[in-house]
Amino acid sequence: MVAAASQGDSSTAFTAHSAAPRSITVIAATGEKSDIGPNLYRRRVVKESMMKTMIGTSLLAGALLVSGATMADAQAKPTVGPYGYGAIKLGMAADQAKATGEVVKKTPGGGGCSGWDLKKSPTSKDSVGIYISPKVGVAAIFAAKGMTTPQGIKIGSTAAQLKAAYPRIKKDFHGYYVITVPGNKKAYYSFGVTHGKVAEYGIALNTQDCFN
Repeated sequence: MVAAASQGDSSTAFTAHSAAPRSITVIAATGEKSDIGPNLYRRRVVKESMMKTMIGTSLLAGALLVSGATMADAQAKPTVGPYGYGAIKLGMAADQAKATGEVVKKTPGGGGCSGWDLKKSPTSKDSVGIYISPKVGVAAIFAAKGMTTPQGIKIGSTAAQLKAAYPRIKKDFHGYYVITVPGNKKAYYSFGVTHGKVAEYGIALNTQDCFN
């Protein structure tokens, strides 16, 4: 829309829409004022908006990366049960267990059960970490410090935590707490509790023939 000047007025015509300002006053964080052109102002606003978006995206990506790494670590860490420990599975023959590269033979079987250790968790001189039967294969795996069951029980867990994780757990005639492994009816857990805390535990096949 254009409005004409009145008769006798020497001024020129003008549009109803005001023209863009020749300059814009910007107040910096320091309190200082500066005048910049409108185009430069627009570019500055767009640039700042893009920087904020990029920072936000970077922070989100970093958070997802950390979260993903944590989940990957948790998933990679093996547990004692329900079918064994890591690559070592209950029922696995001695040659199959050896082929994993994760065990070392410690005591000969002499026709019976042989004793083995996990390479990463060697036991003391008179102990073994695994029993392998010539009849049933890997018959029992005994947990080392730091190993946990899928329910979070480990050496050092309290008796209360043990009972909370396995409400139906019961004592056998040897004084050990025993229960069928959740998710594997062919095996059982045996926990030794001393002074109210788990001192030792292991997982074994119901058909194991290496100890009473």
